[in-house]
This record gives sequence, C-alpha cells and structure tokens, in this order.
Amino acid sequence: MPGPLHGIKVVDLTTVIAGPYATQTLGDMGADILKVEPPGGDIMRAPGPARSPGMGAAFLNCNRNKRSITLDVKREQDLAKLRALIAEADIFVHNMRMGAARRSGLDPETLLARHPRLIYCAIVGFGQDGPYRDRPAYDDVIQAAAGWAALAERAGEVPRYAPTVVADKTTALFAVGAINAALYHREVSGEGQAIEVPMFEAMVSFLAIEHLGGRSFAPPLGPSGYSRALSPHRRPYRTADGFIAVMPYTGAHWRAFFRAAGRDDWADEPALGEAAARAAMIDILYERLADCLTARRTAEWVAMLEEADVPCSTINSFENLLDHPHLKATGFFETVEHPSEGRLVGTRPPVRFSKTPCSIDKQAPGRDPANI
Repeated sequence: MPGPLHGIKVVDLTTVIAGPYATQTLGDMGADILKVEPPGGDIMRAPGPARSPGMGAAFLNCNRNKRSITLDVKREQDLAKLRALIAEADIFVHNMRMGAARRSGLDPETLLARHPRLIYCAIVGFGQDGPYRDRPAYDDVIQAAAGWAALAERAGEVPRYAPTVVADKTTALFAVGAINAALYHREVSGEGQAIEVPMFEAMVSFLAIEHLGGRSFAPPLGPSGYSRALSPHRRPYRTADGFIAVMPYTGAHWRAFFRAAGRDDWADEPALGEAAARAAMIDILYERLADCLTARRTAEWVAMLEEADVPCSTINSFENLLDHPHLKATGFFETVEHPSEGRLVGTRPPVRFSKTPCSIDKQAPGRDPANI
C-alpha cells in the first residue's frame, strides 16, 4: 500500500534544515515533493563531508523522497513557472521572510484568493503579528532567544547551544503536524488555509512544558525552571571504566537501585515513597547515585539494572549506533545506492503505519542540471 499522503502534491520552496526536514517527512508519508532550489542550489548542499561538491551529508539526510528543479524567483519568467506549479499543488511550503514573499506575490492572501483549496505553510523566524516579524532567524539565534541556551547556566554552566539544530528540527515537526491537520480540515470542509509556523514561538512552547515552572501560576508560585532537569548532578555518571546513563524515576526505581548498590539504608528512606518529597531532595539523590556508580564497571551496572528494571543505557556514539543490536533487529539503518553519490547509509522513517507504510522511493536530488 502507498503511504498515507499518497496523491498529495507539495511545492517545497525551503532551504537549510527546518523546511527540508518537514517536507522530507511528508515525502516519507507518500506525498509527491517538488523541491524548488535557487541557482546554485540549497545552501545546505555545501557543508561536508561530501563525495562531490554540493552533495553534503546533511543535505542528503533531509532531502530524500523529492524531485528538484532550479528556479530563480527574482526573474519574472521563473516566478511565473513557480506560480504555475503552485496552482497544481495541494501544499506550498516556504521559509522566506514574509516581506520577500509579498514582493513576489507569494503571500497567503494572493495565493489563497486564486487557489482556495491550497494549504499554504510559511515557516518563519517570529510570529508575524509581533515586532520581530522581519528579523532573520537561524537555529542558534532561536536557541538563544527562546531560552534554551540559558538553561545550561541554570544548571551551573555557561550558556550554550545544544550540539544539534534542535530549533530547526522541532519547528519542522510542528509544521508536519499543522499541515496534516489542515489536510484533514480541507477533507471535511473543502477549504484550504494559511499556516504560520514561527520558530521562536514553537521553541518557547516546547520549553515551557516543564520550564515555565512556578511562573505557570498568577501570582507565581516560584521561579521558572524544572528542578530535576536543571540539577547540576543530572548527567551521564562515571563508572569504574567509563560512563552510564541511569534514570531512577519512581520510588520503586530508587529503592531498586540503592538495594542493587548495597545501600539498604538509603533504599529504606520514607521520602522515596512520595513524589513531592523525592523532587525536593533530587540533588541529594543524584549525588548518591553518582557516588554509587563508580564502584562497578559499566557492563556490570547495565546487567544489574536491567534485571532490577531500573531505566539505564550505555552512552552511545553514532559509531556505536550503527552496530546497535536493537537498531540492527529493526533494520533502522539502510545502505542504499545513490544515483550520483554511490553507496550511502541512511535511516528508515521512524514512524510505522500498519496499513499505509512510509517508504523511501527517491534519494536526495543530485546536482545534474537535467535534474535540478
């Protein structure tokens, strides 16, 4: 069976990560994605490593299941071609600033007036009803603006970015959810609509779940922040020969861990039986955890804690993950043949549909002028 979005046509005028990852996800679900690139190609083609110019790893990893053409939307002739493509599409996605979209006649008002069934999705830096609407936005800027970078400072470090483009990829998933909801609305009403997915607001919403904390109440019941996540003692812990992740969460977990570590005195503390009491002493508990773990080797702890049903994991690198027994069993990493780049290693779509499975039908588009 084809994927759940089989038959849906998407015109993808996005670059870098947020837009391309969103449209790749739609493509994995069966949508027909036409990627429109500027002369010279998507800027994300450049960063390596790469076997050939313009075919960097990150580009390959967020542009599968797409066809590609080159259009210079600053030229009226190419802009007319783009408008003709949009007229035949179900979905139009872009990550231009809205001022540029309006100057090109690619704003939602213009396009929806002509194509009332169109689903128009704009991935922008900041919501368009605020004073920051015209500001440029990239992942690092949004991590700083949305409060992510400052969380490290709350945990006793200097402000820092996550070592992944978390704002781009999180925003991409917001866009996928919104587009699928709009498709459902169109199915029952016959109407298209405009969707705005602002990176800043998406990331503030993402972080506010736990970190709005005491400021969730009016008047506040305390400062912002989630104490467990911000504890300076929450980290991968040293063992006798390396590191391990251990996450006792319930009272039963904590008791099982301390008994496995030979600390029945800590396991018998009444406070472990109450969630609020555990939260109040979380720094102490994490310190005790760290003290205990240095006594044994990582493999010993993993075996003991799995037996005790305490959540834990080794600290995996991507080199480890490529040979991970669970990922091997599920066939998650696949070796494929790219038309121009040879053998590549990639991931299967992580979401499973029982009746309309995702699939990978095309590798990322190459730089052959006949292709783009």
